[in-house]
Amino acid sequence: MSQDVEPEATRRDAGDAESSRANRGWWDRNADEYQQDHGTFLGDDRFVWGPEGLDEAEAALLGPASSLKGLRVLEIGAGAAQCSRWLAAQGAMPVALDLSHRQLQHALRIGGDLPLVQADAGALPFRDGTFDLACSAYGAVPFVADPVRVFREVRRVLRPGGRWVFSVTHPLRWAFPDEPGPEGLSVSASYFDRTPYVEQDEEGRAVYVEHHRTLGDRVRDVVAGGFRLVDLVEPEWPAWNGQEWGGWSPLRGNLIPGTAIFVCERDGSAAT
Repeated sequence: MSQDVEPEATRRDAGDAESSRANRGWWDRNADEYQQDHGTFLGDDRFVWGPEGLDEAEAALLGPASSLKGLRVLEIGAGAAQCSRWLAAQGAMPVALDLSHRQLQHALRIGGDLPLVQADAGALPFRDGTFDLACSAYGAVPFVADPVRVFREVRRVLRPGGRWVFSVTHPLRWAFPDEPGPEGLSVSASYFDRTPYVEQDEEGRAVYVEHHRTLGDRVRDVVAGGFRLVDLVEPEWPAWNGQEWGGWSPLRGNLIPGTAIFVCERDGSAAT
């Protein structure tokens, strides 16, 4: 696609292969800009669950920081591995996995003695029961056509009783325009329309794909993936956070939820 031609935004079906190919390319092309725009907020070794700024050091959704020492943790959709660096500082043994080669190059740029793995979340290159915990802050889950496939892979590589915590755009946001100002406060689409959001080039090839699931869909997907839902966290917008990040802003954040964090635990039966 020509660098001067803006992709067309549309809603249409997009399967696993098309979504993976499109999003790998998008993150490779946009990783530099993403890290430049958001690197200060994310920090080099901070674990932030979303644009609201909820910090794992405060939220302890993976467990108290003191309990992480010695645990094997898989971060999925790690980007520049900021969350993994925080985990390593607590004494955990994280592995940072991302679909995008360029994002992982930023992880190398920042540094730290972290294992980095380029792979698709739907086909994790690890043995059964390798990890004690798994986490993903806006990584992978919003961009895959078949989240149950991802959840089953996460379940497979977790030990029985292991915790899986992931954050996504709050499903309610899909009914509103993705705008940080007042125009983003009026419902413009059906919340129940699960048609993916696709940006495509002149030939109709997807260059970015994001998938919508309702809140109920997400809960059912968690259960179908072999997990028990322990908590569903909807962070409120804190008074200290005055930044806008895409469609997230103090104006909207004080009125409607922007992030949903699912805290899940793997059941104790053998991997399937």
